[in-house]
This record gives sequence, C-alpha cells and structure tokens, in this order.
Amino acid sequence: MDQLKLDRKRVVVTGAAGGLGRAFAAAFVEAGAHVLVADVNAAGVAETAEMLGENCRSAVVDVTDFDSCAALAAEAGACDVLVNNAALYAGLPRGPFEEIDEAVWDRVMRVNIKGVWQMCRAFSPLLRKSSGAIVNVASATVLSGSPQWMHYVASKGAVIAMTRVMAKEMGPDGVRVNALAPGFTLTEASLDHIDNAKEYGADRAALKRSAEVADIVGGALFLASGLASFTTGQTLVVDGGKQFI
Repeated sequence: MDQLKLDRKRVVVTGAAGGLGRAFAAAFVEAGAHVLVADVNAAGVAETAEMLGENCRSAVVDVTDFDSCAALAAEAGACDVLVNNAALYAGLPRGPFEEIDEAVWDRVMRVNIKGVWQMCRAFSPLLRKSSGAIVNVASATVLSGSPQWMHYVASKGAVIAMTRVMAKEMGPDGVRVNALAPGFTLTEASLDHIDNAKEYGADRAALKRSAEVADIVGGALFLASGLASFTTGQTLVVDGGKQFI
C-alpha cells in the first residue's frame, strides 16, 4: 500500500534512546523516512542513530524545557511527523495515591504532560507548514485505571485530553493529531522492573499474551501515514483486547 510508505518524510521521535522510542524510529526508517531521534540520554540516542544508519541522526533534548525543544526544532528544520514518546515510566514507585511523593508527582507531570506540550509548541510552525501529523504516545492504562499508579495514569490521561484539543486547534492547517495507547509491552524497562513480565496481564487480553514491541509500532506508522488521512483527535488502543471502548 503506497499510502503506508513514508518515503522521505521527515520524522522526529522523542524518548528514542531505547524501548518503544527506538522501535518507532526503526520502523519509520524502514518505511523510508528520514528520522531525527532525540532524548535526554545522549549516549543512548546516539547508539540508536548508529544502529539505524544513514537515514537517522540524533540530538539531545530536554522535553521539559522550551528552549531545548525550540533548538531541536531549529535543528530539524522541517518536520512531517512528530512522535511524542518521551515519558517517565521505568522505575516509578507504585503505591496508594495518598502516599505518592509530591516531588515524584511533579516530575512525572513535568515530563509526561509538560514535555508533550513543549514539543508541540516548538514544532507547531513546522507541522503547520507541512500539514503534518503528531502521534502522542499515551497508555491503555488510562482505561483500566491501574491502581497504585495514579501519577502515571493521570499523566497519560492528560496526553489524550491534549491530543483532542490540539486536533481541533491545528486541524484548519491540515495537521492531524492522534494518540497511540499501548497496553503493557515487553520493553527493556518492563522486563527489568516488573516480576513475571511475560505473563503480566496476559490472562486479561483477548489474544492471551503480552505485547511485543513489534506489536505496537504499526499503530504509529498508521497514524502517521496517508491511510489515516481523515483520522484526527482519536486514541488508538493497541493492547491485545484488554480494553474495549
């Protein structure tokens, strides 16, 4: 399908030092795009670019800082697709909402919510010029209301809310804004920090298994491609059938 091809599309992926971000970048490169991968982890994102070859280059960005995001936009020069993947997830302490440390709460909100806003602010002129697309990475945990994890769940719910607002504000310039909401996925972070990760929640899925990284990337490609040319303000849940909405 030619509409799924992203030949010469200019794509920016944040949080690309590993995990889903690296997988998104690899999928876009394979689809023919030129990808700028960005992360606060300079060594990790440089490794991603080296792995993916000549159609991928790296940059360091702090998504919570507008000047840093604006510098990234200036370095990109042009953008057809922005994938906002950077977020705090691995190692976040879990516990009752009454006991969440206020500093941890503020840090989660600063990265997971403010970071998406800052990147979209910085890249808005480029995306409006190209009539491009934004893919904001949310989480299916918003639908299940995962207990003991209110800071993360709340932050990803805000990503979905912001997606809907931006879709309406940027739509007149032809910019499509959608959210991708993966379920629990077997990334390095999940395998390192969750006991029995490969079995975690599989019994609740219609497909009776946990998601591999490869199961998620197709959603991002779809939302960025011509196949989704009339899709905006939506949340695509990719979780093997744990949630039905």
